[in-house]
Amino acid sequence: QEGMPQTLSSTSMFTPCSFSPHLHTSKEDEQGGLIFQDGNLTSASLDALIQHLIPTTDYYPEKAYIFTFLLSSRLFIEPHELLSRVCHKCIEQQRLDDPVLDKARIRKFGPKILQLLTEWTETFPYDFQEERMIGHLKDMIHRIAPCDEAYWKKMNQLLQTLNQKLATLSHGQEGIVKINAAVSDKLVAFKSKPPSIQREILSVCSDPYTLAQQLTHVELERLSHIGPEEFVQAFVHKDPLDGTKPCFSDQKTSNLEAYVKWFNRLCYLVATEICMPAKKKQRAQVIEFFIDVARECFNIGNFNSLMAIISGMNMSPVSRLKKTWSKVKTAKFFILEHQMDPTGNFYNYRTALRGAAHRSLTAHSNREKIVIPFFSLLIKDIYFLNEGCANRLPNGHVNFEKFLELAKQVGEFITWKQVECPFEQDANIIHYLHTAPIFTEDGLYLASYESESPENQTEKDRWKSLR
Repeated sequence: QEGMPQTLSSTSMFTPCSFSPHLHTSKEDEQGGLIFQDGNLTSASLDALIQHLIPTTDYYPEKAYIFTFLLSSRLFIEPHELLSRVCHKCIEQQRLDDPVLDKARIRKFGPKILQLLTEWTETFPYDFQEERMIGHLKDMIHRIAPCDEAYWKKMNQLLQTLNQKLATLSHGQEGIVKINAAVSDKLVAFKSKPPSIQREILSVCSDPYTLAQQLTHVELERLSHIGPEEFVQAFVHKDPLDGTKPCFSDQKTSNLEAYVKWFNRLCYLVATEICMPAKKKQRAQVIEFFIDVARECFNIGNFNSLMAIISGMNMSPVSRLKKTWSKVKTAKFFILEHQMDPTGNFYNYRTALRGAAHRSLTAHSNREKIVIPFFSLLIKDIYFLNEGCANRLPNGHVNFEKFLELAKQVGEFITWKQVECPFEQDANIIHYLHTAPIFTEDGLYLASYESESPENQTEKDRWKSLR
């Protein structure tokens, strides 16, 4: 993929799912079609899992189970279909169709079903953009409300909160779409250096700390729109038991894709800012500035911007500028590069990430809570977890052990994306980050050759063909 950072190619991946169903010697317990291994649910039929989700008068599923199942069930069944089945089973089990309702019984059951629906709407709000989903909610409330007036109030609150959340999310999405459109129409492809009226980053923000903080703003804003389910929907294959259709015909992963695009834009913006100035001294100054920005991103816990900046500096049009680099104090850059070195499956970065995650858990301020992972690698890990073991076992059971691991990775991400940005926003800088013109790859090479002329035949031929 053009424009992806070079650092991604050289890593050898592991499959975290080393589990094989044949190695287990400890005994398996079965309760109602659920298979447990050392007290952990490892597999079950889809029906048994749905039954396990449904509250009764004296049972409520564990929070971790609810999240894991709602996250992974969409590989087997669409959310509206799942909610429909949950509602039908509740109606059956609680006899909500009876002409005379058992009020005492329903008062025990009501708060539990409302709680389940609340958790669903809070964690997976995008599921409820569908009319059918709202229809099921309303049907359920009409059945239980006659037993307790308070249920109406609860349901209204739930719907109001949901509407606000969806409005905020779609408003944010529109903003991102607008910015993307502005960028692609107006400016993206300089084929050669533009006239010098082009503002450059240092005229907009000359303080590396401030820029790192504004980058963190952009990252957290964009992360906040990504629904946890997008990680799963990115990898939807057909379910072997349902050969007719994949569960999601239109891959609902737009926020995830927009976020990867932002990463690529930042790489190219960094490279553009470095290749643009005519004077070697200015180019070196821009490089040093970005090294300081990257270092501050590292200190904040913003690993995604850090990696984008390093990737931008490592693009060949930038790294070939030998004379420029000779003017740069590179020690700090090598330290950062070492942190993000892909060897050992990004061992150094993963260690730093664990450190930041630990700091986040014990944090007293929002500032210490920030963890913004290197996103392409997170997606890659989830991809390999998904590819590394089957969704279903040979007996047709859902491989729940796999989904617990998936939920662990996605769940951690959800915690991180909910952090409020502690830095004051600077609209001017953020606007620049989103709309400043960037070179295409060809444009970068042209600018680079104009700054420091081609060294060898390959470069000379490339320059000639570009001109």
